[in-house]
Amino acid sequence: MGAAEPLRSVLWVRRRRCAVSWEPARGLLRWWPSPGPGAGVPGADACSVPVSEIITVEETECDGKDYSSGKWQKIEKPHAFTVHRVRRARRQRWKCAQVTFCCADEQLCHLWLQTLREQLEKLTSRPKHLLVFINPFGGKGQGKRIYERKVAPLFTLASITTEIIVTECANHAKESIYEMNIDKYDGIVCVGGDGMFSEVLHGLIGRTQRSAGVDPNQPRAALVPSPLRIGIIPAGSTDCVCYSTVGINDAETSALHIIVGDSLSMDVSSVHHHGALLRYSVSLLGYGFYGDIIKDSEKKRWMGLIRYDFSGLKTFLSHHCYEGTVSFLPAQHTVGSPRDRKPCRAGCFVCRQSRQQLEEEQKKSLYGLESTEEVEEWKVVCGKFLAINATNMSCACPRSPRGLSPAAHLGDGSSDLILIRKCSRFNFLRFLLRHTNQHDQFDFAFVDVYRVKKFQFVSKHMEEEDGDLSERAKQRFGHICSHHSSCCCPVANSSWNCDGEILNGSAIEVRVHCQLVRLFARGIEEKPKQEFLC
Repeated sequence: MGAAEPLRSVLWVRRRRCAVSWEPARGLLRWWPSPGPGAGVPGADACSVPVSEIITVEETECDGKDYSSGKWQKIEKPHAFTVHRVRRARRQRWKCAQVTFCCADEQLCHLWLQTLREQLEKLTSRPKHLLVFINPFGGKGQGKRIYERKVAPLFTLASITTEIIVTECANHAKESIYEMNIDKYDGIVCVGGDGMFSEVLHGLIGRTQRSAGVDPNQPRAALVPSPLRIGIIPAGSTDCVCYSTVGINDAETSALHIIVGDSLSMDVSSVHHHGALLRYSVSLLGYGFYGDIIKDSEKKRWMGLIRYDFSGLKTFLSHHCYEGTVSFLPAQHTVGSPRDRKPCRAGCFVCRQSRQQLEEEQKKSLYGLESTEEVEEWKVVCGKFLAINATNMSCACPRSPRGLSPAAHLGDGSSDLILIRKCSRFNFLRFLLRHTNQHDQFDFAFVDVYRVKKFQFVSKHMEEEDGDLSERAKQRFGHICSHHSSCCCPVANSSWNCDGEILNGSAIEVRVHCQLVRLFARGIEEKPKQEFLC
């Protein structure tokens, strides 16, 4: 019998007589209890696993006991093979599970081994050699321990070889990617938090543009995607990128997504200031409230992770607002909208369709036809803002399961631009609390949200630098305005929170690059499959 043909046998699974079938057309291994003669028909207690979620298959020893007709019996010269597979648990969590199949026929056992192994060899998307960066300082300083205990054994089981670099200082990973020959790897894995991922991201994008001869300092430059995927093993304090792309911050789950070779394309925003590249952003680019939090928390690293809560409370009480002008180009190529309550999920139709629409626009421009960007009209919003947030993803995390923009999409070539205008502390608190529940967080008169593919921001402070001394005193000391308890005092300039890093720039230009990088992930699954635990 050929390996590409269907295969069905009666084997023993956990001392139960089971019918086992391999269905090549569906790429599915199935087994179900079959106490009577013959294979029988699969019932509600049938188990199945797609070959794409089988980690490995190995020949194992069997204890020689099986159950038949209600009596324990002995199998002469028992043979067995074990299938290591992915088993879904609650809340997007994946576990490595094993199921062992026993039989008395040695040739039959080898046939099953050969059949399944041949199918696994056909899965060319799986990595075989990985470059791993471990941040030993991020989060609670558990990165190295998490990798050695939870990830390394799984990589060994899947026959994945690794080259491990434990980072010693900031930008160690980024500089290593620039200097090393990364063509020999099938992907890069970062063990740490969002900061570690950002390092690897900047190194990979920068290395790719250098090799392609692209100048990243040009805001209109078309950046070249990297062929390498990035894997994230969460070991930080927030792990927003991992949570938003996988649905949970769990090292074993992320390792299994890497092993099975999942691939998820993701947008990246470039941030420029006066013709120079400042940084890339994949999650949150925030000015005002979130910029002030990250700037203040950097001064209190001695406090540990609680510094974020302290700085958040301090920033909320300060209630500063910032005056400026936001100009943006609406993303008319996208299918969805920020308030359509359609979150990005695995196999997302919105991302796929939006990418196709964007490619059509680019083809027209390439062949000398009318450029869509030249026809589309820029929108301009002026005012005083408590916060300006641009999110390429939902920015979900355990504290905010739906994130800053629940319907933001990972690969639709757009960013959700959220403008929170000047309002009272009470109303701003109401807005912040919406991030922790199921209510529409954009349903406020002082909140505007737009889906954009480009935007610019210019602070008005430059024009008012020569204001009178009383205004300067109010800006400096007015943490809580004495003239009106509900107003917010305008201050000079905030900082930008770019994926947890501080950017100082009163005038920036941001552009979204559609699906510029790929992760070892598949997106959050809509309804995780419920498996019969057999």
